[in-house]
Amino acid sequence: MGDKYLTLSKLNLEGEFLGFVGDEPGKCKYLQLATPSGNMQVKLPKELRHSLGLSLVSGEQIRVCGHSKLNSRTGTIQLKAYQVTSIGTCPNEIPPPQPKARIMVCQKSGCLKRGGKGLLSELEKTLCDRGLLDKVTIEHTSCQKCCSSAPNCVLQLGKKKYKNIHPDAIASLLENHLT
Repeated sequence: MGDKYLTLSKLNLEGEFLGFVGDEPGKCKYLQLATPSGNMQVKLPKELRHSLGLSLVSGEQIRVCGHSKLNSRTGTIQLKAYQVTSIGTCPNEIPPPQPKARIMVCQKSGCLKRGGKGLLSELEKTLCDRGLLDKVTIEHTSCQKCCSSAPNCVLQLGKKKYKNIHPDAIASLLENHLT
Protein backbone atom coordinates (compact mmCIF):
# COMPACT_ATOMS: atom_id res chain seq x y z
CA MET A 1 0.00 0.00 0.00
CA GLY A 2 3.00 2.30 0.03
CA ASP A 3 4.39 4.66 2.68
CA LYS A 4 1.34 6.89 2.86
CA TYR A 5 -0.58 4.22 4.83
CA LEU A 6 -0.15 3.63 8.57
CA THR A 7 -1.30 0.28 10.01
CA LEU A 8 -3.88 0.87 12.73
CA SER A 9 -5.01 -2.53 13.94
CA LYS A 10 -5.88 -6.08 13.05
CA LEU A 11 -9.52 -6.84 12.42
CA ASN A 12 -11.76 -9.84 12.74
CA LEU A 13 -15.21 -9.14 11.28
CA GLU A 14 -18.23 -11.39 10.97
CA GLY A 15 -21.24 -10.58 8.88
CA GLU A 16 -23.38 -11.26 5.86
CA PHE A 17 -21.70 -11.23 2.46
CA LEU A 18 -23.58 -8.79 0.21
CA GLY A 19 -21.56 -8.98 -2.99
CA PHE A 20 -18.45 -7.80 -4.80
CA VAL A 21 -17.47 -4.33 -5.97
CA GLY A 22 -14.92 -3.72 -8.70
CA ASP A 23 -13.68 -1.16 -11.17
CA GLU A 24 -14.53 -3.39 -14.11
CA PRO A 25 -17.16 -6.13 -14.57
CA GLY A 26 -15.76 -9.51 -13.53
CA LYS A 27 -12.99 -7.97 -11.42
CA CYS A 28 -13.87 -8.17 -7.73
CA LYS A 29 -11.49 -5.86 -5.91
CA TYR A 30 -13.65 -5.34 -2.81
CA LEU A 31 -16.28 -7.34 -0.98
CA GLN A 32 -19.26 -5.80 0.77
CA LEU A 33 -20.03 -7.01 4.27
CA ALA A 34 -23.14 -6.25 6.35
CA THR A 35 -22.30 -6.10 10.05
CA PRO A 36 -24.39 -4.90 13.02
CA SER A 37 -22.47 -1.60 12.93
CA GLY A 38 -23.23 -1.05 9.21
CA ASN A 39 -22.09 -2.03 5.73
CA MET A 40 -18.35 -2.13 5.00
CA GLN A 41 -16.12 -2.53 1.98
CA VAL A 42 -13.05 -4.70 2.46
CA LYS A 43 -10.25 -4.82 -0.11
CA LEU A 44 -9.25 -8.30 -1.27
CA PRO A 45 -5.68 -9.33 -2.08
CA LYS A 46 -5.14 -10.50 -5.64
CA GLU A 47 -4.56 -14.13 -4.66
CA LEU A 48 -8.01 -14.36 -3.00
CA ARG A 49 -10.09 -12.56 -5.63
CA HIS A 50 -10.60 -15.39 -8.11
CA SER A 51 -11.25 -18.19 -5.59
CA LEU A 52 -13.73 -16.11 -3.57
CA GLY A 53 -15.50 -15.00 -6.73
CA LEU A 54 -16.33 -18.64 -7.42
CA SER A 55 -17.18 -19.78 -3.90
CA LEU A 56 -19.08 -17.02 -2.08
CA VAL A 57 -22.85 -16.69 -2.34
CA SER A 58 -24.79 -13.53 -1.45
CA GLY A 59 -26.38 -13.87 1.97
CA GLU A 60 -23.70 -16.24 3.26
CA GLN A 61 -22.25 -15.60 6.72
CA ILE A 62 -18.47 -15.02 6.52
CA ARG A 63 -15.54 -14.11 8.75
CA VAL A 64 -12.96 -11.64 7.46
CA CYS A 65 -9.51 -11.43 9.04
CA GLY A 66 -7.27 -8.57 8.02
CA HIS A 67 -6.00 -5.18 9.08
CA SER A 68 -7.05 -1.57 8.87
CA LYS A 69 -4.78 1.16 7.55
CA LEU A 70 -5.02 4.92 7.69
CA ASN A 71 -4.21 7.01 4.65
CA SER A 72 -2.17 9.81 6.21
CA ARG A 73 -2.83 12.17 3.28
CA THR A 74 -6.62 11.85 3.07
CA GLY A 75 -7.44 10.67 6.60
CA THR A 76 -9.50 7.71 5.32
CA ILE A 77 -9.36 4.21 6.76
CA GLN A 78 -9.02 1.26 4.42
CA LEU A 79 -9.81 -2.33 5.41
CA LYS A 80 -7.78 -5.08 3.76
CA ALA A 81 -8.45 -8.81 4.17
CA TYR A 82 -5.87 -11.56 4.26
CA GLN A 83 -8.31 -14.40 5.03
CA VAL A 84 -12.00 -14.91 4.30
CA THR A 85 -13.82 -17.98 5.59
CA SER A 86 -17.42 -19.11 5.42
CA ILE A 87 -19.10 -19.65 8.79
CA GLY A 88 -22.55 -20.58 7.60
CA THR A 89 -24.74 -21.08 4.60
CA CYS A 90 -27.17 -18.71 3.06
CA PRO A 91 -30.47 -18.85 4.99
CA ASN A 92 -32.54 -18.57 1.82
CA GLU A 93 -30.44 -21.05 -0.16
CA ILE A 94 -32.64 -23.61 -1.90
CA PRO A 95 -31.27 -27.13 -2.24
CA PRO A 96 -30.97 -28.32 -5.84
CA PRO A 97 -34.03 -30.20 -7.06
CA GLN A 98 -33.73 -33.95 -6.92
CA PRO A 99 -33.97 -35.53 -10.37
CA LYS A 100 -37.24 -37.30 -10.97
CA ALA A 101 -37.11 -41.05 -11.02
CA ARG A 102 -38.01 -42.77 -14.28
CA ILE A 103 -39.65 -46.13 -14.85
CA MET A 104 -39.42 -47.42 -18.40
CA VAL A 105 -41.85 -50.21 -19.26
CA CYS A 106 -41.61 -52.10 -22.54
CA GLN A 107 -44.84 -52.00 -24.57
CA LYS A 108 -43.89 -54.27 -27.48
CA SER A 109 -46.06 -57.29 -28.20
CA GLY A 110 -43.73 -59.90 -26.62
CA CYS A 111 -43.67 -58.13 -23.27
CA LEU A 112 -47.39 -57.34 -23.39
CA LYS A 113 -48.23 -61.02 -24.02
CA ARG A 114 -46.01 -62.13 -21.13
CA GLY A 115 -47.64 -59.86 -18.54
CA GLY A 116 -46.64 -56.32 -19.50
CA LYS A 117 -50.16 -54.90 -19.07
CA GLY A 118 -50.51 -56.49 -15.63
CA LEU A 119 -47.07 -55.25 -14.62
CA LEU A 120 -47.92 -51.69 -15.64
CA SER A 121 -51.27 -51.65 -13.79
CA GLU A 122 -49.76 -53.28 -10.67
CA LEU A 123 -46.91 -50.78 -10.75
CA GLU A 124 -49.29 -47.80 -10.99
CA LYS A 125 -51.49 -49.22 -8.20
CA THR A 126 -48.52 -49.82 -5.87
CA LEU A 127 -47.08 -46.35 -6.46
CA CYS A 128 -50.49 -44.72 -5.99
CA ASP A 129 -51.06 -46.59 -2.69
CA ARG A 130 -47.73 -45.32 -1.32
CA GLY A 131 -48.21 -41.77 -2.65
CA LEU A 132 -45.25 -41.94 -5.04
CA LEU A 133 -47.04 -41.68 -8.39
CA ASP A 134 -46.47 -37.92 -8.73
CA LYS A 135 -42.74 -38.24 -7.90
CA VAL A 136 -42.00 -40.61 -10.75
CA THR A 137 -42.26 -40.57 -14.52
CA ILE A 138 -43.56 -43.74 -16.16
CA GLU A 139 -42.49 -44.04 -19.78
CA HIS A 140 -43.75 -46.52 -22.35
CA THR A 141 -40.83 -47.73 -24.43
CA SER A 142 -40.31 -49.90 -27.44
CA CYS A 143 -38.30 -53.13 -27.28
CA GLN A 144 -35.55 -53.10 -24.63
CA LYS A 145 -33.78 -56.08 -26.27
CA CYS A 146 -34.29 -58.40 -23.27
CA CYS A 147 -37.19 -60.42 -24.63
CA SER A 148 -36.17 -63.61 -22.82
CA SER A 149 -36.85 -61.97 -19.46
CA ALA A 150 -40.18 -60.34 -20.46
CA PRO A 151 -42.05 -58.33 -19.23
CA ASN A 152 -39.28 -55.72 -19.08
CA CYS A 153 -39.21 -52.77 -16.73
CA VAL A 154 -36.25 -50.50 -15.88
CA LEU A 155 -36.15 -48.16 -12.88
CA GLN A 156 -33.69 -45.26 -13.23
CA LEU A 157 -32.74 -43.34 -10.07
CA GLY A 158 -30.21 -40.68 -11.01
CA LYS A 159 -27.45 -42.60 -12.79
CA LYS A 160 -28.37 -46.03 -11.39
CA LYS A 161 -30.56 -48.45 -13.31
CA TYR A 162 -32.44 -51.43 -11.88
CA LYS A 163 -33.82 -54.02 -14.30
CA ASN A 164 -36.62 -56.56 -13.97
CA ILE A 165 -37.68 -55.86 -10.41
CA HIS A 166 -41.07 -56.38 -8.77
CA PRO A 167 -43.40 -53.35 -8.32
CA ASP A 168 -43.17 -53.61 -4.50
CA ALA A 169 -39.37 -53.53 -4.73
CA ILE A 170 -39.62 -50.50 -7.05
CA ALA A 171 -41.80 -48.69 -4.50
CA SER A 172 -39.35 -49.52 -1.68
CA LEU A 173 -36.38 -48.26 -3.70
CA LEU A 174 -38.25 -45.07 -4.55
CA GLU A 175 -39.15 -44.44 -0.89
CA ASN A 176 -35.49 -44.86 0.12
CA HIS A 177 -34.29 -42.65 -2.74
CA LEU A 178 -36.77 -39.83 -2.23
CA THR A 179 -36.43 -39.54 1.57
